Amino acid sequence: QVQLVESGGGLVQPGGSLRLSCAASGSILRINAMGWYRQAPGKERELAASFTAGGSIHYADSVKGRFTISRDNAKNTVYLQMNSLKPEDTAVYFCNANVARTYYSGRLVSDDYWGQGTQVTVSS
Repeated sequence: QVQLVESGGGLVQPGGSLRLSCAASGSILRINAMGWYRQAPGKERELAASFTAGGSIHYADSVKGRFTISRDNAKNTVYLQMNSLKPEDTAVYFCNANVARTYYSGRLVSDDYWGQGTQVTVSS
């Protein structure tokens, strides 16, 4: 199995910054894609930022220029630096990873995994 452990959420004033971390551990052969989603109260879960399987980076339009995703491949960890936070960034932030963890009939078998979520609240 694979575990994703998030940290770094909290309460911050508008205009402030937070840095989220997500570390993957367990039976990992390769991390194909990894990133952050968020879900605000009463809304659907949406992508915030991610590394795709091809190595490119996607940002939601609402966070471009304010959020930066980065990773440490040696530690199987992805980070989300969030600057100039706004009240509308308030949400539970979930780490997601698509992980190849075994072979079957000569092919890599990959599955999606989610962290438990970390609350980010932007309020004065």
